[in-house]
Amino acid sequence: MIKLYGANASPFVRKVMVVLDIKQLSYEHIPSMPFSGDKELARVSPLRKVPALVDGDLNIADSKVICRYLESAYPEVPVYPADRQQRARADWFEEYGGTAVAESAAGIFFHRFMRPNVMKQPVDEEAVDKIINKNLPPILDYLESQVPAEGFIFGDLTVADLALASPFVNAGYAQYTIDAAKWPKFSALVERVKAHSAMAPLLKAEAAMFGGSN
Repeated sequence: MIKLYGANASPFVRKVMVVLDIKQLSYEHIPSMPFSGDKELARVSPLRKVPALVDGDLNIADSKVICRYLESAYPEVPVYPADRQQRARADWFEEYGGTAVAESAAGIFFHRFMRPNVMKQPVDEEAVDKIINKNLPPILDYLESQVPAEGFIFGDLTVADLALASPFVNAGYAQYTIDAAKWPKFSALVERVKAHSAMAPLLKAEAAMFGGSN
């Protein structure tokens, strides 16, 4: 059976979990925190980051690598578009979601949730204000210009949608909501991703962890 290591509240682990569900693949989830001294995680993830995946003799880490492996190994239910140009766009959105979007949106979660609750440090609201008012607006302006008014980016839900929306789930746990008046298309896309049958059960379980917030 496939083994997936990571904390399900990580936007990167969550992305892989949704892909596994869409592809209807059974797996064992092994809760693991990055940089926690977890020896088993260090064994399967040399960088000590999550997620990491074991499938038989194969051991890989990094959500992009994992999702692309799952697509090639289990292609029956695709999570990337088939057209070459659209696949390239999907790859780009996945990269953008894992870098610029995650650094900003998940950064809010880090400062407002991880610092006080895990690291026992005060919230750095100055850093949060910079993310919300300086870093995020141009990112959201760009995404607003790229996503459709209805449905998902490439028709069915793909990794591109997940990579862009998942960090904003974490931002929501830190009391941030995308301004739907300024960015109506992208705000609606995030809500559609959250409501998808492969995502909603994960968020319901997470809500219990975060006191019902989402």
